[in-house]
Amino acid sequence: MTETAETFSLGAPVEIDQIDRELKKIWADGDSAMARASLMNLAVYNEAPDSLQRSTELISKITENHACRALVIAADPSAKVDKVEAWISAHCHVGGGAKQICSEQISFRLEGTKLLTSILFSHLDSDLPLYLWWQSDLPERIDPQLWNWVDRLIFDSRAWNDFEAQMQLAEKARSEAQQRQMVLCDLNWTRLTPFRLAFAQFFDHSASHRHFDKIENVSLHFGHGCRSTALLFIGWIGAQLGWEVVGGNGPVQMKNLAGKAVRAELLEEGEAPLQSFIAGTRELEFRVRRAACGDLVEVSRGKPGEQGAHQLLPGDDGDLATLVSEELVRGGERRVYQRAVEKMRKLL
Repeated sequence: MTETAETFSLGAPVEIDQIDRELKKIWADGDSAMARASLMNLAVYNEAPDSLQRSTELISKITENHACRALVIAADPSAKVDKVEAWISAHCHVGGGAKQICSEQISFRLEGTKLLTSILFSHLDSDLPLYLWWQSDLPERIDPQLWNWVDRLIFDSRAWNDFEAQMQLAEKARSEAQQRQMVLCDLNWTRLTPFRLAFAQFFDHSASHRHFDKIENVSLHFGHGCRSTALLFIGWIGAQLGWEVVGGNGPVQMKNLAGKAVRAELLEEGEAPLQSFIAGTRELEFRVRRAACGDLVEVSRGKPGEQGAHQLLPGDDGDLATLVSEELVRGGERRVYQRAVEKMRKLL
């Protein structure tokens, strides 16, 4: 029997000026076992024609653990005439008891982008924080008022063709957010979490510290289309160990704090964002690699050429909804990320 993919409905079409009234009717007419909940506003913006249903599928997964009002927007910036269509729906998941915890979703199809700011602001859920997940390239021109309402700007730098240009636009958006201290949240950085935590454990053992300034060679195997992910990881290692980037053509050339050369070779193979990482001295190797099962990370240290004892740590399955869910529970200003980006820029 042929399996059919699950489809996700946008819900009931609704006139723009009737959205609030129709949402109230959903809960007034709903089952007593349904409870509306919202901890944040999560807006998803995409310019792909078929993005509404794909974004709805992601929201359905995300709301399993993060109750929110979801504002899903598909826009056609090239349209000559401004036009808006809207739908309302709800995602309900069984909570700790018998009740279903439900999150509202309002979907919009925009012709043009002039109405984006007003449409977004007029349908936020009270004064809850706004997380804006921008799935397309950031535009060079956009209403700066938009950023004044955004608490976190979520994006995925792996999809960028021009990292430097897009990062400059993201930083410009942050500087224009005068009413908020907007945080830049890069899903490409979130992908690195299992490997970063795995390598960071070597810092916990004082016996390892003396080897860090002796590291001469680094090799990193990364998946197809994930070079920016690999460079971001190398940028993080460089920032944490105080390495200076000397050159980025071919193997990456760096210098450690002692002024000694460090050569980093990046190899593209496989599908996982990061496959393996080895940092070696003449005496010792620090190794992190994705385990054969795919959702664990294997960590070991030992003499070059010797397997050595290893341990398994949690990995991830690379699911996009999981990455966003992880990002939603994190706080802070992403200062470590910003330092890694500065190192990475010198490698581009």
